[in-house]
Amino acid sequence: MRLPLIEPADLSEAQKPLYEDMRQGIGQKFNAFEAIHASGALMGPWNPWLHEPQIGKAIWDLTKAMSMDAKLPDNVRQIAILVTGAHFNAAYEIYAHAAIAEKEGVSAERLSALSAGVKPAGLEAAEEVAFDVTQALLRGGILPRPTYDLAVKSFGQHGANELIYLVGLYALVSVTLNGFNVPVPERP
Repeated sequence: MRLPLIEPADLSEAQKPLYEDMRQGIGQKFNAFEAIHASGALMGPWNPWLHEPQIGKAIWDLTKAMSMDAKLPDNVRQIAILVTGAHFNAAYEIYAHAAIAEKEGVSAERLSALSAGVKPAGLEAAEEVAFDVTQALLRGGILPRPTYDLAVKSFGQHGANELIYLVGLYALVSVTLNGFNVPVPERP
């Protein structure tokens, strides 16, 4: 870990409101995995964001917009997030979203494939579209027209937009995690 965890007592005036907002959001939406240290310090991508509160707030605001009022079904979202995390080999991302998917009943076989960036057998049609869109975006270049059209047909224009933004957001999250060498919490 390249940035130390910031204990609540050590927060600057600029960090305090962001810390409170992130802590509240973590409790609402990101509670299937360990994100808050026993001391109250934020872990995962939240810690680096807290180190740079002006930038961190902008990223956190985007994260909230993409997660607190999501229109895409959660199974579709988790596929996109896990495939993105696997592409970047972002250990904390895979740890966190595998825990969310597992809590929702995703099988160990499916989680293993997604975490390796492999399309698992037996996906629902919408999940296949999410996988294909995510993989195509992560390869770089323009999203192929047939893939884009199928995303719009499957999710509507807003849903296709949300999927594209989601892949971009979690690419940013994955790069943050890898750049600052954010570790996966030890399991008891």
